[in-house]
Amino acid sequence: MSTPPTPPQPTDTSAEARARRALADAVREIEHHVAAAGWDAPVRVFALVRTQSALDAEPGLADQLTPDVLAAARADDQHLTSIEQEGLPAAEDLEQLLGGLTWPPTVDGAAVTVERVVLPPGVEEDLPADPDQALAALLAHPQRQDVRLAVGVLRNGPAWCAVRTRAHDSDDAVGQGPDLVPGLVEAVRATLA
Repeated sequence: MSTPPTPPQPTDTSAEARARRALADAVREIEHHVAAAGWDAPVRVFALVRTQSALDAEPGLADQLTPDVLAAARADDQHLTSIEQEGLPAAEDLEQLLGGLTWPPTVDGAAVTVERVVLPPGVEEDLPADPDQALAALLAHPQRQDVRLAVGVLRNGPAWCAVRTRAHDSDDAVGQGPDLVPGLVEAVRATLA
């Protein structure tokens, strides 16, 4: 999967600014792609590669990309293509999965999508200590919010996050920013070390 061309952006054309915009575009596109499959989905992991570098290494890739993506890659060497990883290793939880991932140098970044249940501040303190009872209380709580997190990080530093709630499940209601989920950003960043 690859990001469509980006509309005109502010005048900062430095490689760093273009990389941040390319990452934001890729994370938005990943989140939109995953959202199309609906809720209650498993964790999904994506490698991020600079499209033009991938085309230089594998010219046949051009046959799999749309003309607008090819034009965007020619126009901006920071343009990213996301490649969903299949056959992920078995893991008990997200932390264990990410802790077992490493990427070759040809991968410029990584992204992950995961669904979580969140509660308002302070509510978690009242949950039972027993994990099974706590999970049951969490799932039954009237103020719970189901969220989908999409987090991407580039090897050279920039990060971008997108957050969608089930209660406001529309493309125009997705929250975005570089540090919305700092713990997950750092966990994804660690896979690139």
